[in-house]
Amino acid sequence: MPAARDTKAALARKLGVSRSSLYYVPTPRSDKELLEKIKKTMEENPAYGHRRVASALCRDRKVVRRVMLAHGLRPKVRRRFRRPARPDDLGREDAEMPNILAVSRPIRANVVWAGDFTYMWLLGRFWYVATVIDIFTREVVGWQVGAHHTAALVEAAFRDAVARRGTEPDWFHSDQGSEYAAASFAELLALHGTAQSMSRKGCPWQNGFQESFYANFKLELGDLSLLAHEGELVEAVNVQMAYYNRGRIHSAHGMPPVDFRERQEQKIAAFAAPTILTIYPPAVLVKSV
Repeated sequence: MPAARDTKAALARKLGVSRSSLYYVPTPRSDKELLEKIKKTMEENPAYGHRRVASALCRDRKVVRRVMLAHGLRPKVRRRFRRPARPDDLGREDAEMPNILAVSRPIRANVVWAGDFTYMWLLGRFWYVATVIDIFTREVVGWQVGAHHTAALVEAAFRDAVARRGTEPDWFHSDQGSEYAAASFAELLALHGTAQSMSRKGCPWQNGFQESFYANFKLELGDLSLLAHEGELVEAVNVQMAYYNRGRIHSAHGMPPVDFRERQEQKIAAFAAPTILTIYPPAVLVKSV
């Protein structure tokens, strides 16, 4: 064994290279071509991991993962900076609301929508973006940009969703923030025949669909310091929503949310609509789990 090591060391000196170079295996041409395609895809979609990259390129997931690991390519992930609780939220009791997502999952669109909002710093102040997501399709069906996080902001986002989808959901799910617990918001839902559902206080994972969306929202939105006024922020948000709904591959479906919804609508049109929700005893739906 020592002789073998000495032989390799002598060969490396004779060739004028380091001993480790003798173990170098060149990257196959096919890998080089795939690497360039992966880099281009990740430049256009910075939050894509190997699964979404593989879906976008129609390549084997394991092959894409191997190439990405070999070249240190990782998605850019940004954790959501959660808004602090408002003073009037801290002392409130748990809302007496059912948590529909704790006992069932929709199997078609427009059964359960979920709402939340985030904020960002621009032009010396905070701006807020409220969104409404269809739980089944993962599509952002409505949104609103505003200078204040009030009930009016989340109400405007809900109205936007109803206008865009041309219908209302059976259920609307959210956390217990004062914006969603406001009497005016409850009245708006009742006006549209929508039942209200809420996560338990201090349990953000019970609204995980919105949490997952916001995890990369600001990252993909881009550098806000380049924006000159509120109008550019609204435009940037609209562009991001269009990208998320129609261009970004969602890991739950392997395709953009709008493509998934349209495919499901075609299936429903071809066959009788299935049962919307798993059936549970009525008593289960009157108290959060």
